[in-house]
Amino acid sequence: MIRLLVVLLIAALPLRAEEIVADMSQDRISISTNFDGSEILIFGAVKRDRPEPEGQQLAIIVTVTGPREEVVVRRKDRRLGIWVNTDSVEVSGVPSFYAVASSVPLADALSPEEDALWGITTPRAVTATAPEGTPAIDADFLSALIRVNTDAGIYGSAEAAVQVRDSTLFSAEIALPADLTEGNYETSIFLTRDGTIVDSYGTSIYVQKVGMERWIYALAHEQPFLYGLLSLFIAIAAGWGASAIFRVFKA
Repeated sequence: MIRLLVVLLIAALPLRAEEIVADMSQDRISISTNFDGSEILIFGAVKRDRPEPEGQQLAIIVTVTGPREEVVVRRKDRRLGIWVNTDSVEVSGVPSFYAVASSVPLADALSPEEDALWGITTPRAVTATAPEGTPAIDADFLSALIRVNTDAGIYGSAEAAVQVRDSTLFSAEIALPADLTEGNYETSIFLTRDGTIVDSYGTSIYVQKVGMERWIYALAHEQPFLYGLLSLFIAIAAGWGASAIFRVFKA
């Protein structure tokens, strides 16, 4: 009886009138010594089982979120004419990369209520938590982190960067920087009507270091003492080599 009731309830639910069908130009990125960034093409279509709603603005939003990590945010103050670090806070769960692109300005594509629910705009998406046993994170530190990472190109927002054709086909290019963190980059696509999310689609891009980059990364994380000795040796060798070349040209 219970199973029959569940089946009847599911059957009574309205089917989605519009649904996202999407894919990417690549779902894996390899970072080698000559890697200088990459671009991901995200494309797809809006699948409909009935005519398109009239009088409702359609928008497509694409987000890419990098692996979350722990960072230390420092506050600088001017003391005796010199800028010095005064306060610092350790935060965790911060995206190492975040990009959001939309077909129309985000203010038109997404209502504040939907943004609060889904966390799409940068201030909503970039959240952090304090380590256990430490005070709560001051909002000023998180705002400063967002501002610094935005200036560095780690966080970005590109309005009107998603191209939509005939209210059906869409495509967007997301630029990824050279200094990517290894791991999964969660990619989400949202279809909205008059600021309300109608459907969403999620996938991921895997970023992995290869070759020499992979060896150095593994050495630094698995054998930090050996990595430190090797770095010191390279620095000494480079200094000695530069000095020898200088003496040759001076002679």
